[in-house]
Amino acid sequence: MNHSPVLRTALVALGVWLFSPLSHAADVLKPLPSAPSLSAKAYVLMEYESGRLLVSHKEIEAFEPASLTKVMTHYIVSDEIEKGLLSPDLEVTVSEKAWRMEGSKMFIEVGKQVSVDELIKGMVIQSGNDASVQLAEVIAGGEDTFADLMNQYAAHLGMRDTVFRNATGMPDAEHVTSARDLAVLSRELIRRFPDAYALYSEREYEYNNIRQKNRNELLWRDDSVDGLKTGHTNAAGYGLIASAERDGMRLISVVMGADSAQSRISETAKLLNYGFRFFETLRLFKKGESMDELRVWKGAARTVPVGVLEDLTVAIPRGHGEQLESNLELRRGLQAPVSKGDELGVLVVLSGGEVLLEQPVVALEDIAEGGLVEIVRDSILQVFE
Repeated sequence: MNHSPVLRTALVALGVWLFSPLSHAADVLKPLPSAPSLSAKAYVLMEYESGRLLVSHKEIEAFEPASLTKVMTHYIVSDEIEKGLLSPDLEVTVSEKAWRMEGSKMFIEVGKQVSVDELIKGMVIQSGNDASVQLAEVIAGGEDTFADLMNQYAAHLGMRDTVFRNATGMPDAEHVTSARDLAVLSRELIRRFPDAYALYSEREYEYNNIRQKNRNELLWRDDSVDGLKTGHTNAAGYGLIASAERDGMRLISVVMGADSAQSRISETAKLLNYGFRFFETLRLFKKGESMDELRVWKGAARTVPVGVLEDLTVAIPRGHGEQLESNLELRRGLQAPVSKGDELGVLVVLSGGEVLLEQPVVALEDIAEGGLVEIVRDSILQVFE
């Protein structure tokens, strides 16, 4: 008998009402107000948990990012540290190239020793071009090779509109990225390296008896903002990636090509305030929670629970939770053995007919192959399936 994976479809009761802190049964649906129109070349607003773009304008158009580039440099440094390939305590000798870098600096001195940890702080807090180049040289031997590494990371993260040519964001017409790609990168940095991300909330850092302030002025104006990065060149204009958390909801905004330092702050505030005012994050299913049981043939157990291995959330307009619908499409003809984490179908969540997300669902348990009795029994039963 042919056991190709035919899908069976079932309606699944969403866990919104069970797990959300608020009930929306009494809410009256209101139309979502239009998003603010910003004075910038491109911008996005992303809800962190789901990765959904709530607001976007020219989100996949490529522009020079200036020092927003350093988020990728920091991401790679953090990954190297996590893998044990780089130690924050490592003392390195400052190269002439790093020392000669123009633009923003942490003021390292050629030939002197500086720790990787200090370089990271100089890059993140002080936006030091010198620190960025020195870190690139430590990791890859040279900035050109490091740029190749950056592009490999970008491809792995799905940054489709990005080409990196240097570790700093110094002007280069071929060094480009998009607002969407920067949001994707920032989300992944926050998710994978929360301790490294915490550095972006530091308001100042002193090195070589020179104290410099973090250029992200929102850290002083909005207590919910805890990162990320500013950037500016004549070609790129003024840019800002920001992230903020209010009442358990985190948003990431990217503004590229604003016309002044003040403008990038005010336009970012508009995006964040709009998102927090008119959207909410709902948890649909807990990790490890069974959505359904799927028949397993010739196994030690007859069924396997299916669900997700991480909490499943969705960002929607406030008060629109009752519009959510879901379809769970599961394989048929599943035979043992089954391993926890095996993909067994897909959950489709809709609102008003619009697909909000498609999430693979997986086996939540291992199911071993059954004994002779189970194999013979199910071989007969499958004939009539």
